[in-house]
Amino acid sequence: MKITVKDILNKKIAREKISVLTAYDAPFAALEEECGVDILLVGDSVGMVLLGHASTRPVTMKEILHHTKAVSRTSKSSLIVADMPFGSYENGAAEAVANARQLIKEGGAHAVKLEGGREEAKVVSALVKAKIPIMGHLGLTPQSVEFLGGYKIQGKSTQAAKRIFEDAKLLDRLGVFAIVLECVPAVLAKKITKAVKVPTIGIGAGPDCDGQVLVVNDLLGMNGNSKYRFVREYAKLRPVMKRAIQRYVGDVKTGRFPSKKESF
Repeated sequence: MKITVKDILNKKIAREKISVLTAYDAPFAALEEECGVDILLVGDSVGMVLLGHASTRPVTMKEILHHTKAVSRTSKSSLIVADMPFGSYENGAAEAVANARQLIKEGGAHAVKLEGGREEAKVVSALVKAKIPIMGHLGLTPQSVEFLGGYKIQGKSTQAAKRIFEDAKLLDRLGVFAIVLECVPAVLAKKITKAVKVPTIGIGAGPDCDGQVLVVNDLLGMNGNSKYRFVREYAKLRPVMKRAIQRYVGDVKTGRFPSKKESF
């Protein structure tokens, strides 16, 4: 059965935790869905994970659309959320609505995610008015990392915590269906989770959020040891993959691959 935005909202009411993982292609989307992941996030993290960029900022609408199409082609039950990349919504509500519609109509996404609080209130309102489901994103917002002083915990001071809390309440009032809280103190995330009607999705925000999100490549240990303590590696695939590739190269060099049985 297809998971809808309403289903995600109902999970908070039922106190059922929500699982979110990034997905950038059809094989991973199919595997994650088979494992019961509630939300597939086509994140702009694709820029760092797959495209070789140092940050998420260079990722384009064309690239996000490409990866969203790949995920949606194979997805049958999970809710697909596509990131609005840097530059796709900052120039005003009209452009934001047009780009979001493209991700849904052409890309096959069911909802979009964008970063920011009060500074994006007009854009969020326009998207809600256009009947486009929106996931908010507060705390560490990677598209603005240069202004935040790097990949650091946010909301540590009383003033900063108050701003994030008020932004969460604002997004809730404006009509988002969920809010990602990234790298904020657990006590703040817990306070926000209790204060808003919509589910909170944590990453580096403690155990009291309504759900959790991870980058799937980090979860699988495909990028080596993570430098972030909130990332749990459920497998260490990089050494396994490396050994397999090294064996292949060795077999080719020595003539052990292909064998007679593997030839026509």
